[in-house]
Amino acid sequence: MGMAYKSLDSITRSDIEAHGISPPVAEKLSAELARILRAHGASPPATWRAISAGLLEPDLPFSFHQLMYYGCYEDFGPNPPAWFPDPKAAQETNVGQLLERRGKEFLGGKYKDPISSFSDFQKFSLSSPEVYWATVLEELSILFSEPPKCILLEDPSDKSHPGGQWLPGAYLNPAANCLSLNNKRALNDTAIIWRDEGHDDLPVKRVSVKELREDVWLVAHALHRLGLEKGSAIAIDMPMNVQSVVIYLAIVLAGYVVVSIADSFAPLEISTRLKISGAKAIFTQDVIIRGEKSIPLYSRVVDAQSPMAIVIPAKGSTMELRDGDISWHDFRRRVEHLKEEFAAAEQPVEAFTNILFSSGTTGEPKAIPWTHATPFKAAADAWCHMDIHKGDVVAWPTNLGWMMGPWLVYASLLNGAAMALYNGSPLGSGFAKFVQDAKVTMLGVIPSLVRTWKNSKSTSGYDWSAIRCFSSTGEASNADEYLWLMGRAKYKPVIEYCGGTEIGGAFVSGSLLQAQSLAAFSTPVMGCSLFILGDDGLPIPQDVPGMGELALGAVMFGSSSTLLNANHYDVYFKGMPLWKGKVLRRHGDVFERTSKGYYHAHGRADDTMNLGGIKVCSLPGYYSTPQAKLSTHNCRLHTGLSIYEST
Repeated sequence: MGMAYKSLDSITRSDIEAHGISPPVAEKLSAELARILRAHGASPPATWRAISAGLLEPDLPFSFHQLMYYGCYEDFGPNPPAWFPDPKAAQETNVGQLLERRGKEFLGGKYKDPISSFSDFQKFSLSSPEVYWATVLEELSILFSEPPKCILLEDPSDKSHPGGQWLPGAYLNPAANCLSLNNKRALNDTAIIWRDEGHDDLPVKRVSVKELREDVWLVAHALHRLGLEKGSAIAIDMPMNVQSVVIYLAIVLAGYVVVSIADSFAPLEISTRLKISGAKAIFTQDVIIRGEKSIPLYSRVVDAQSPMAIVIPAKGSTMELRDGDISWHDFRRRVEHLKEEFAAAEQPVEAFTNILFSSGTTGEPKAIPWTHATPFKAAADAWCHMDIHKGDVVAWPTNLGWMMGPWLVYASLLNGAAMALYNGSPLGSGFAKFVQDAKVTMLGVIPSLVRTWKNSKSTSGYDWSAIRCFSSTGEASNADEYLWLMGRAKYKPVIEYCGGTEIGGAFVSGSLLQAQSLAAFSTPVMGCSLFILGDDGLPIPQDVPGMGELALGAVMFGSSSTLLNANHYDVYFKGMPLWKGKVLRRHGDVFERTSKGYYHAHGRADDTMNLGGIKVCSLPGYYSTPQAKLSTHNCRLHTGLSIYEST
């Protein structure tokens, strides 16, 4: 814990005043603290629950928050809980409601209540994947034009695909599922809430489900008019804004494959990704506006010798285009008379819908295709672990060039929530005000972003009380910074989220049905099994503490089974140990399971690269030889926030 803190019962009024708190306020806090200690004194968790709920306000100095938290848990040992589920609120969560209805059916006589039975339910998702995934797809109201023959087909003789086949025979369209009307989505619901940087005093802008559907249909009609073959790859190199989300959904709706390219990339990086994916067209912007600066984007795409570009003006301005390129206005004008719904291209489940890239430092980035099942993995993680549902507003500063961009589209829309997009830097007070004004309920972060907010005080004075939970990915977080973050929203939990582009989401996370400890994961993700490898390279027993390289059970809904430019089996399975006769999947992070059953990720600095000031760790399986010891990589669900720090 670092510095020593006094135990709570020895804290005096003058100790409180020493944190810059005025005598009358210190007197009130001191009396309230004494009352809490009389009621709960013997139990640190109960004491902290009362202090975090009733005593600590966002405007009190953070040093006082620390005094309370560390004083409360001074003798507690590892993983003190910073947040606890409330039994009543737990029954209202997505998982809580499902378990109250069907817990006995799933778990038999073992079922008690959502909180007590959550980890049994996680085990059930592994022992009965067919039942679990059929249930979740039903909860998400997923529509198939051709239903799957079964949920999971495992063929022991198929050695090249240890993960089995999910939803074989199914035909569907994930974008059509984002736009369909059901008990989660009505025409007048809000799909996107947004604001441009610099317009921070104007009301937030909204796109309804009806407007989103009509916009996506129009762009899909215009794409169809280009005459590209079905299944052609079409790149997006843009900031994540309303237009790029519409374009993303239209490409998927029309049966093409999105190629994800980050808006921070230089021409060479753009060109590499266009070549690997064989993209036939690219959507881009003329420039990216950041405060007073305008950062060129179209010129980088031209320097990358891209195929045909459709160019969106950032500020309504027109610009000189290369021969064969089309302005956004002309692209749409060709079909503006078409008002009818676009008939979705229904695709086999194994067809690609998005090509994403690992963030490699040298050599080629690994090209990771998402299938038509992967979007439902992203949405299911959000449904279960962040409890996203109708009425929620989900913000996570990111870009469609990294997996958290597509993740955000599916995690919000498939769950009937709105996504919140701020067109500008998330580092300053403009973003903090947007979180307040949009009434964001789930705020996603990366640790370096939280550090900047805490050090610059850019969030102070803004009301974040609508937040129900935070989520964090990207790299290992810092307990003190996350205590500060929780305090911004009156102590709402931080759901840590760690996985990879090739997983389509996470394999280890947190839950609103379990006590959450700072900078720790409380559970394997639904449908995922974790194995820590001992010094002999074999898995240690699953319920004992230990530390080592992390491996994953191969059968994970939505995870990759091919790579475009490398041998998938060699990268993820070759040389891996067996468990109960099945080969484990390589991931490479070093993980620790604590005595209290929490998980910590441990990154080693010598494996990291530096990306625009953010320390990131390369993805596994990116070494010259597949068998190279993949010692440690952080949970690299890349959000692509580096552009704000490097420009």
